[in-house]
Amino acid sequence: MNLILLFKDDFIDENKVRLEDRRLRHILEVHRPLIGDGLRVGLARGLIGTGCITSLNDTSLEMDVSFIHPPPSPLPLTLILALPRPKVLRRILLSVTAMGVKRIFLLNSYRVEKSFWQSPVLEPESIQRQLVLGLEQSCDTILPEVFLRPFFKPFAEDEIPELIKDTLPFIAHPTTPEPCPRDVRQPVTLAIGPEGGFIPYEVEKLISCGFHAVQLGERILNIEAAVPSLISRLF
Repeated sequence: MNLILLFKDDFIDENKVRLEDRRLRHILEVHRPLIGDGLRVGLARGLIGTGCITSLNDTSLEMDVSFIHPPPSPLPLTLILALPRPKVLRRILLSVTAMGVKRIFLLNSYRVEKSFWQSPVLEPESIQRQLVLGLEQSCDTILPEVFLRPFFKPFAEDEIPELIKDTLPFIAHPTTPEPCPRDVRQPVTLAIGPEGGFIPYEVEKLISCGFHAVQLGERILNIEAAVPSLISRLF
């Protein structure tokens, strides 16, 4: 936790917060601060600053806080991701949030198991938990937006044309000859399929919407490796 992310419910006064949850436990176990010490803090959806500890014990911590500078700039990327298995989804949400992605669409695909859509990982509270962990890791405060799209065809036909406007739309597809570009200097929409990839119909549908199929090389990567590799290469 490189930043203590604060929410409105944490405030007990205009510039004072009290923590009593996992953040307190982390501070006690990792930072091991003393009264008067400062911690890096950020206001959710707001600025980053410093918290000065004024009270500290095993059950609560109080800080006087001030916020002075903006969070890091977001990546100009919209990520469309075929819904992975729940354990993998948790890790991907954390990692792409830490990388600065601010808009994520979780999409159904022929090779996505139906049971994945019933997972408690998709509950709003569970999704937010991973997003918060990503922000704490990367010293950011702006929570990404996550959208669930359990029907492929309506999403492709009704939403994607507007979604990809003024962006470079790429679909990761390992059998295409075109390599993924490097250091793109404009907004990107990136679609990544499930383990095993999008089926031909889905690839053709996305290409007909304006996507360009690209690949990372001869090696086939799993989703956890492919997502950060593609993002890092693009930006």
